[in-house]
Amino acid sequence: MKKIALICGVSGQDGAYLAKLLLSKGYEVWGSSRDAQGGSFSNLTALGIKDKVRFVSMVPEDFRSVLVALRKSSPDEVYYLAGQSSVGLSFDQPAETIQSIAFGILNVLEACRMLDKQPRVYHAGSSECFGDTGGMAAHENTPFHPQSPYAVAKASAFWLVDNYREAYGLFACTGILFNHESLLRPTRFVTQKIISTAKRIKAGSKECLELGRLDISRDWGWAPEYVEAMWRMLQYEKAEDFVIATGETNTLERFVEVAFSELDLDYKQHTKQNPEFIRPTDLNISVGDATKAKNLLGWEATYKMGDVVKMMIDREAD
Repeated sequence: MKKIALICGVSGQDGAYLAKLLLSKGYEVWGSSRDAQGGSFSNLTALGIKDKVRFVSMVPEDFRSVLVALRKSSPDEVYYLAGQSSVGLSFDQPAETIQSIAFGILNVLEACRMLDKQPRVYHAGSSECFGDTGGMAAHENTPFHPQSPYAVAKASAFWLVDNYREAYGLFACTGILFNHESLLRPTRFVTQKIISTAKRIKAGSKECLELGRLDISRDWGWAPEYVEAMWRMLQYEKAEDFVIATGETNTLERFVEVAFSELDLDYKQHTKQNPEFIRPTDLNISVGDATKAKNLLGWEATYKMGDVVKMMIDREAD
Protein backbone atom coordinates (compact mmCIF):
# COMPACT_ATOMS: atom_id res chain seq x y z
CA MET A 1 0.00 0.00 0.00
CA LYS A 2 1.06 3.57 -0.66
CA LYS A 3 2.45 5.56 2.23
CA ILE A 4 0.42 8.66 3.02
CA ALA A 5 2.07 11.96 3.94
CA LEU A 6 0.50 15.17 5.21
CA ILE A 7 2.55 18.30 4.55
CA CYS A 8 1.46 21.21 6.74
CA GLY A 9 2.54 24.31 4.84
CA VAL A 10 2.57 22.67 1.43
CA SER A 11 2.29 26.01 -0.38
CA GLY A 12 5.72 27.24 0.72
CA GLN A 13 9.12 26.60 -0.85
CA ASP A 14 9.98 23.54 1.22
CA GLY A 15 6.45 22.17 1.16
CA ALA A 16 6.32 22.25 -2.62
CA TYR A 17 9.70 20.59 -3.13
CA LEU A 18 8.89 18.00 -0.46
CA ALA A 19 5.58 17.21 -2.16
CA LYS A 20 7.41 16.67 -5.45
CA LEU A 21 9.95 14.39 -3.78
CA LEU A 22 7.33 12.29 -2.00
CA LEU A 23 5.23 11.94 -5.14
CA SER A 24 8.31 10.67 -6.98
CA LYS A 25 8.65 8.03 -4.25
CA GLY A 26 5.08 6.83 -4.73
CA TYR A 27 3.44 8.54 -1.75
CA GLU A 28 -0.14 9.73 -1.58
CA VAL A 29 0.47 13.36 -0.67
CA TRP A 30 -1.91 15.59 1.24
CA GLY A 31 -1.22 19.27 1.76
CA SER A 32 -2.80 21.57 4.29
CA SER A 33 -3.43 25.29 4.19
CA ARG A 34 -5.74 27.59 6.10
CA ASP A 35 -8.12 27.69 3.12
CA ALA A 36 -7.56 24.68 0.88
CA GLN A 37 -10.41 25.67 -1.43
CA GLY A 38 -9.21 29.22 -1.99
CA GLY A 39 -5.45 28.71 -1.99
CA SER A 40 -3.54 29.42 -5.17
CA PHE A 41 -0.70 26.94 -4.49
CA SER A 42 1.42 28.71 -7.09
CA ASN A 43 4.58 26.86 -6.08
CA LEU A 44 2.91 23.50 -6.70
CA THR A 45 1.72 24.81 -10.06
CA ALA A 46 5.27 25.95 -10.89
CA LEU A 47 6.51 22.43 -10.20
CA GLY A 48 3.68 20.89 -12.24
CA ILE A 49 2.27 18.83 -9.37
CA LYS A 50 -0.77 20.74 -8.09
CA ASP A 51 -3.23 18.25 -9.57
CA LYS A 52 -1.41 15.35 -7.90
CA VAL A 53 -1.76 16.65 -4.34
CA ARG A 54 -4.88 16.27 -2.20
CA PHE A 55 -5.75 19.29 -0.07
CA VAL A 56 -7.28 19.75 3.36
CA SER A 57 -8.00 22.96 5.26
CA MET A 58 -6.21 23.27 8.60
CA VAL A 59 -5.63 26.15 11.01
CA PRO A 60 -2.56 25.12 13.05
CA GLU A 61 -3.54 27.22 16.08
CA ASP A 62 -6.96 25.49 16.28
CA PHE A 63 -6.65 22.02 17.84
CA ARG A 64 -9.96 20.76 16.49
CA SER A 65 -8.99 21.85 12.98
CA VAL A 66 -5.70 19.98 13.26
CA LEU A 67 -7.34 16.81 14.57
CA VAL A 68 -9.95 16.84 11.79
CA ALA A 69 -7.24 17.28 9.14
CA LEU A 70 -5.21 14.39 10.55
CA ARG A 71 -8.21 12.08 10.73
CA LYS A 72 -9.25 12.97 7.20
CA SER A 73 -5.82 12.36 5.66
CA SER A 74 -4.83 9.45 7.97
CA PRO A 75 -1.10 9.95 7.30
CA ASP A 76 1.85 7.68 7.99
CA GLU A 77 4.08 10.75 8.07
CA VAL A 78 3.38 14.37 9.03
CA TYR A 79 5.72 17.18 8.02
CA TYR A 80 5.10 20.38 9.95
CA LEU A 81 6.52 23.18 7.79
CA ALA A 82 3.77 25.70 8.52
CA GLY A 83 4.02 28.99 10.39
CA GLN A 84 5.33 32.50 9.87
CA SER A 85 8.68 31.99 8.14
CA SER A 86 10.41 35.38 8.09
CA VAL A 87 12.93 36.36 10.77
CA GLY A 88 12.57 40.05 9.92
CA LEU A 89 8.78 39.98 9.97
CA SER A 90 8.81 38.27 13.37
CA PHE A 91 9.97 41.52 14.98
CA ASP A 92 6.81 43.20 13.65
CA GLN A 93 4.50 40.23 14.32
CA PRO A 94 5.94 38.42 17.35
CA ALA A 95 2.67 37.02 18.71
CA GLU A 96 1.51 35.64 15.35
CA THR A 97 4.96 34.13 14.81
CA ILE A 98 5.01 32.31 18.15
CA GLN A 99 1.41 31.14 17.83
CA SER A 100 1.73 29.76 14.31
CA ILE A 101 5.00 27.96 15.04
CA ALA A 102 4.90 26.84 18.68
CA PHE A 103 1.14 26.41 19.13
CA GLY A 104 0.94 24.83 15.70
CA ILE A 105 3.41 22.02 16.38
CA LEU A 106 1.94 21.55 19.87
CA ASN A 107 -1.50 20.89 18.38
CA VAL A 108 -0.04 18.50 15.82
CA LEU A 109 1.83 16.54 18.48
CA GLU A 110 -1.17 16.39 20.80
CA ALA A 111 -3.48 15.31 17.97
CA CYS A 112 -1.04 12.62 16.80
CA ARG A 113 -0.87 11.29 20.35
CA MET A 114 -4.64 10.77 20.30
CA LEU A 115 -4.79 8.91 16.99
CA ASP A 116 -5.05 5.12 16.86
CA LYS A 117 -2.47 5.10 14.06
CA GLN A 118 0.26 7.42 15.27
CA PRO A 119 2.20 8.95 12.35
CA ARG A 120 5.86 9.84 12.37
CA VAL A 121 6.27 13.61 12.76
CA TYR A 122 8.88 15.89 11.25
CA HIS A 123 9.20 19.43 12.60
CA ALA A 124 11.01 22.13 10.63
CA GLY A 125 13.45 23.67 13.06
CA SER A 126 15.85 26.50 12.32
CA SER A 127 19.51 27.39 12.67
CA GLU A 128 18.29 30.72 14.08
CA CYS A 129 17.80 28.88 17.39
CA PHE A 130 21.56 28.78 17.90
CA GLY A 131 21.98 32.53 17.68
CA ASP A 132 25.53 33.71 17.13
CA THR A 133 28.03 30.93 17.84
CA GLY A 134 31.09 33.14 17.33
CA GLY A 135 31.99 31.56 14.03
CA MET A 136 31.94 27.99 15.37
CA ALA A 137 29.93 25.48 13.34
CA ALA A 138 26.76 24.57 15.25
CA HIS A 139 25.88 20.90 15.77
CA GLU A 140 23.11 19.03 17.56
CA ASN A 141 24.60 19.65 21.02
CA THR A 142 25.31 23.36 20.55
CA PRO A 143 23.27 25.39 23.11
CA PHE A 144 20.43 27.55 21.84
CA HIS A 145 20.55 31.34 22.14
CA PRO A 146 17.62 32.64 20.06
CA GLN A 147 17.89 36.30 19.08
CA SER A 148 14.56 37.00 17.36
CA PRO A 149 10.89 36.19 18.04
CA TYR A 150 11.11 33.72 15.15
CA ALA A 151 14.07 31.96 16.76
CA VAL A 152 12.34 31.92 20.16
CA ALA A 153 9.29 30.29 18.54
CA LYS A 154 11.41 27.67 16.78
CA ALA A 155 13.36 26.91 19.96
CA SER A 156 10.11 26.47 21.90
CA ALA A 157 8.79 24.16 19.20
CA PHE A 158 12.02 22.14 19.30
CA TRP A 159 11.60 21.45 23.02
CA LEU A 160 7.93 20.55 22.59
CA VAL A 161 8.95 17.91 20.05
CA ASP A 162 11.64 16.66 22.41
CA ASN A 163 9.15 16.49 25.28
CA TYR A 164 6.50 14.55 23.34
CA ARG A 165 9.14 12.13 22.10
CA GLU A 166 10.29 11.43 25.64
CA ALA A 167 6.95 11.58 27.46
CA TYR A 168 4.74 9.71 25.01
CA GLY A 169 7.11 7.76 22.79
CA LEU A 170 6.04 9.60 19.64
CA PHE A 171 8.30 9.24 16.64
CA ALA A 172 8.90 12.97 16.38
CA CYS A 173 12.06 14.75 15.30
CA THR A 174 13.35 18.18 14.36
CA GLY A 175 15.49 19.06 11.39
CA ILE A 176 17.59 22.08 12.37
CA LEU A 177 18.01 23.52 8.90
CA PHE A 178 20.40 26.29 7.99
CA ASN A 179 19.50 28.72 5.18
CA HIS A 180 18.36 26.99 2.01
CA GLU A 181 17.23 28.76 -1.12
CA SER A 182 15.61 28.22 -4.53
CA LEU A 183 13.64 30.03 -7.19
CA LEU A 184 10.50 29.45 -5.13
CA ARG A 185 11.66 31.84 -2.42
CA PRO A 186 9.34 34.88 -2.18
CA THR A 187 10.98 38.28 -2.68
CA ARG A 188 10.69 39.16 1.03
CA PHE A 189 13.68 36.84 1.50
CA VAL A 190 16.92 38.66 0.90
CA THR A 191 18.40 36.06 -1.46
CA GLN A 192 15.48 36.26 -3.86
CA LYS A 193 15.45 40.04 -3.53
CA ILE A 194 19.11 40.11 -4.60
CA ILE A 195 18.62 37.76 -7.56
CA SER A 196 15.44 39.43 -8.80
CA THR A 197 16.88 42.94 -8.54
CA ALA A 198 20.12 41.96 -10.26
CA LYS A 199 18.16 40.42 -13.14
CA ARG A 200 16.06 43.58 -13.55
CA ILE A 201 19.17 45.78 -13.54
CA LYS A 202 20.73 43.55 -16.17
CA ALA A 203 17.58 43.99 -18.24
CA GLY A 204 17.94 47.78 -18.08
CA SER A 205 16.31 48.86 -14.84
CA LYS A 206 17.89 51.92 -13.21
CA GLU A 207 16.99 50.85 -9.68
CA CYS A 208 19.44 50.28 -6.87
CA LEU A 209 19.59 47.22 -4.62
CA GLU A 210 19.06 48.39 -1.03
CA LEU A 211 20.18 46.12 1.80
CA GLY A 212 20.88 46.27 5.51
CA ARG A 213 24.08 44.78 6.87
CA LEU A 214 26.37 43.24 4.25
CA ASP A 215 28.88 41.80 6.71
CA ILE A 216 26.65 39.04 8.12
CA SER A 217 27.64 35.51 7.11
CA ARG A 218 25.28 32.60 6.41
CA ASP A 219 25.42 28.93 5.46
CA TRP A 220 23.39 28.79 2.22
CA GLY A 221 22.23 25.51 0.68
CA TRP A 222 19.88 24.32 -2.06
CA ALA A 223 16.29 23.70 -0.89
CA PRO A 224 15.51 20.61 -3.04
CA GLU A 225 18.43 18.84 -1.37
CA TYR A 226 17.27 19.80 2.10
CA VAL A 227 13.80 18.26 1.74
CA GLU A 228 15.53 14.95 0.95
CA ALA A 229 17.08 15.19 4.42
CA MET A 230 13.62 15.73 5.95
CA TRP A 231 12.35 12.53 4.37
CA ARG A 232 15.42 10.56 5.45
CA MET A 233 14.88 11.59 9.07
CA LEU A 234 11.48 9.89 9.11
CA GLN A 235 12.90 6.73 7.50
CA TYR A 236 15.62 6.38 10.13
CA GLU A 237 15.30 3.60 12.71
CA LYS A 238 14.61 5.98 15.60
CA ALA A 239 13.54 9.56 16.08
CA GLU A 240 16.52 11.89 16.37
CA ASP A 241 17.21 15.55 15.65
CA PHE A 242 19.64 16.54 12.90
CA VAL A 243 21.47 19.66 11.79
CA ILE A 244 21.25 20.12 8.02
CA ALA A 245 23.82 22.48 6.49
CA THR A 246 26.58 22.81 3.90
CA GLY A 247 29.32 23.57 6.43
CA GLU A 248 30.37 26.63 4.41
CA THR A 249 29.64 30.23 5.35
CA ASN A 250 29.79 33.38 3.21
CA THR A 251 29.01 37.03 3.82
CA LEU A 252 25.92 38.58 2.33
CA GLU A 253 28.22 40.91 0.43
CA ARG A 254 29.89 37.89 -1.18
CA PHE A 255 26.46 36.51 -2.15
CA VAL A 256 25.64 39.86 -3.80
CA GLU A 257 29.02 39.98 -5.54
CA VAL A 258 28.61 36.48 -7.01
CA ALA A 259 25.05 37.19 -8.17
CA PHE A 260 25.98 40.40 -9.99
CA SER A 261 29.15 38.87 -11.38
CA GLU A 262 27.10 36.05 -12.94
CA LEU A 263 25.28 38.77 -14.88
CA ASP A 264 28.50 40.63 -15.76
CA LEU A 265 27.69 43.49 -13.40
CA ASP A 266 29.74 45.25 -10.74
CA TYR A 267 27.65 45.04 -7.58
CA LYS A 268 29.31 48.13 -6.07
CA GLN A 269 27.76 50.29 -8.78
CA HIS A 270 24.23 49.04 -8.07
CA THR A 271 23.92 48.56 -4.30
CA LYS A 272 23.64 50.74 -1.23
CA GLN A 273 22.99 50.26 2.45
CA ASN A 274 19.65 51.32 3.91
CA PRO A 275 19.40 51.50 7.73
CA GLU A 276 15.69 50.64 7.50
CA PHE A 277 16.64 47.05 6.66
CA ILE A 278 18.85 46.56 9.71
CA ARG A 279 17.15 44.34 12.30
CA PRO A 280 17.11 45.04 16.06
CA THR A 281 19.36 41.98 16.49
CA ASP A 282 21.05 39.89 13.83
CA LEU A 283 23.51 37.01 13.79
CA ASN A 284 27.03 37.89 12.68
CA ILE A 285 28.05 34.42 11.51
CA SER A 286 25.93 31.31 11.02
CA VAL A 287 27.38 27.95 9.90
CA GLY A 288 26.36 24.36 10.56
CA ASP A 289 28.02 21.00 11.09
CA ALA A 290 25.97 18.24 9.43
CA THR A 291 28.35 15.39 10.29
CA LYS A 292 25.63 13.46 12.13
CA ALA A 293 23.32 13.59 9.09
CA LYS A 294 26.16 12.34 6.89
CA ASN A 295 27.04 9.46 9.21
CA LEU A 296 23.53 8.28 10.11
CA LEU A 297 21.34 9.37 7.18
CA GLY A 298 23.87 9.28 4.37
CA TRP A 299 22.95 12.89 3.56
CA GLU A 300 25.48 15.51 2.49
CA ALA A 301 25.02 18.84 0.71
CA THR A 302 26.12 18.80 -2.91
CA TYR A 303 25.57 22.48 -3.66
CA LYS A 304 27.23 25.40 -1.88
CA MET A 305 26.54 29.14 -2.06
CA GLY A 306 28.11 29.74 -5.47
CA ASP A 307 26.10 26.90 -6.98
CA VAL A 308 22.91 28.18 -5.35
CA VAL A 309 23.35 31.65 -6.83
CA LYS A 310 23.95 30.27 -10.33
CA MET A 311 20.92 27.97 -10.16
CA MET A 312 18.66 30.75 -8.89
CA ILE A 313 19.73 32.85 -11.89
CA ASP A 314 19.77 30.18 -14.58
CA ARG A 315 17.33 27.41 -13.68
CA GLU A 316 13.60 26.97 -13.78
CA ALA A 317 11.69 26.23 -10.58
CA ASP A 318 12.01 22.46 -11.02
